[in-house]
Amino acid sequence: MDATPTQLIVVNGRLFRPGASTGPRPEEGPTAVVIEDGRIAALVSDAEALRLRHPRAEVIDAAGGLVLPGFDDAHIHVIPGGQWSGLLALREAVTVPELQSLVAEYAAAHPELPWIWGGGWHYAAWGDAGPAKEQLDAVVPDRPAMMVCMDGHSYWVNSAALRAAGIDRDTPDPPNGVIVRDPATGEPTGWLKERAGQLIYRVMPDPTHQDLKDALLRAVRALNASGFTAVQDARTDPVEVPVWREALAEGRLTLRSRIALPMAPEQSLAEWRTTLDEHEELVAPLRGGDWLTSGIVKGFVDGVIESRTAAMLAPYEGEESAGVPAFEPEQLTAFTVEAHRRGWQVQLHAIGDRGVRMALDAFEAAGRRRHRVEHAEIVHPEDVKRFAALDVVASMQPAHAFSAPDRAHDWHDVVGPGRAAANWPMSAIHESGGVIALGSDWPVVDFDPFATLHAATSADHALTLPQALSAYGHGSAYAAHAEHRRGSVAVGMDADLVVLDRDPLETGDVRGTGVTATIAGGLVVHRAP
Repeated sequence: MDATPTQLIVVNGRLFRPGASTGPRPEEGPTAVVIEDGRIAALVSDAEALRLRHPRAEVIDAAGGLVLPGFDDAHIHVIPGGQWSGLLALREAVTVPELQSLVAEYAAAHPELPWIWGGGWHYAAWGDAGPAKEQLDAVVPDRPAMMVCMDGHSYWVNSAALRAAGIDRDTPDPPNGVIVRDPATGEPTGWLKERAGQLIYRVMPDPTHQDLKDALLRAVRALNASGFTAVQDARTDPVEVPVWREALAEGRLTLRSRIALPMAPEQSLAEWRTTLDEHEELVAPLRGGDWLTSGIVKGFVDGVIESRTAAMLAPYEGEESAGVPAFEPEQLTAFTVEAHRRGWQVQLHAIGDRGVRMALDAFEAAGRRRHRVEHAEIVHPEDVKRFAALDVVASMQPAHAFSAPDRAHDWHDVVGPGRAAANWPMSAIHESGGVIALGSDWPVVDFDPFATLHAATSADHALTLPQALSAYGHGSAYAAHAEHRRGSVAVGMDADLVVLDRDPLETGDVRGTGVTATIAGGLVVHRAP
């Protein structure tokens, strides 16, 4: 048997070193990475790398581009993203007539579909108003139709969808959901918020196992092509777990993936304990896996700013409401403590400053396990230093701030100028010793890593580009308890790397950067044409 190790060599690169302002010049340090059997075996000069080369080794010329750890999206929805990539996309529309035109065109092109389903619309299209069923009835009068908001927290539905779900003036709001109603008649307007969307999903046709698998594999290919070697799926439906396992068994999962199972507020503590039993049984075969793991649960503390469902410490600007948390504080703490006691890491969606405080309070009661606050769009100044003090990861998606026309203006108007000044406090959390993990929240916004990096370095409380690159590598790996395996270019680490077509650290601007090659586990999973 041939004992020669499988070898891949990257030469002529600028190797990313966290904390340095640029990658090394040839005379300053190693410019080549020698990879053997899926691990980084050596960091050396080009000449030394070629001397170590085995006869059948593959060589990639980085051509002076930056070589850094593969991007690790710390908050993403992989299968839903893959599903959305094949559906009606409304992201580019900025007015209601533009939305209607796209929906009408899609419906006409798909007469065979029993439901018209799409998403990506922005609140800004309606100004101070909100979605109305009549606007969707005008273009889809004969079939149920649902258009999901870009943030996944609001739904625009037509009259046929309301009828299919049995939603009328007498239907009560579900727990943690709102059926927006006409104040004069009490009739549903066609705008559903938060968990009210589940009333529609219950009567929609379920995707097949093959539908889910196709969506997963479509997403994996697209993410590899953009330089991703790892993802952390922010909420995996238990029915999707067999799909992930099948892709792994077939050798088609070329992203190191960590999946978070749901923690729902509609349960009692006793029911939550039973759910944890089921979760543990479901993911037991994944323990210790290299490519697919779990060990984390995901809960929603609140909603989003734009629909006034994020939980705030003080009312929204010009309103009496401060948003209502999905969990009662005592319930959230009890659920978190129980999950922690049984060895689970917990990640909590918390956008408003009250939601963030509730999450931090629950983590303080539970103990240290790198628990995570997802989004953290508004953090009270008194809570900023608690991230480092409690070893809580701030999992942030700065591209949300730039995800829609006039979104920042709308967002600032809703929360008011004082709180708006504390938005996305990445630099404050970082400077206080907290760990930032970067992600996209795809399909809420595009997973484009360079858009995320540009947003992270352009926001009001921006990171430097080296800090942002570290957050996308080491920070995300730390959030997944995987920093001993990935997230840095160092000997002994998994060979999960991305080779860029330039060195953006030279200019400080990532816009226009491309991916030359993506390497996962020592295998080239994407190469640019």
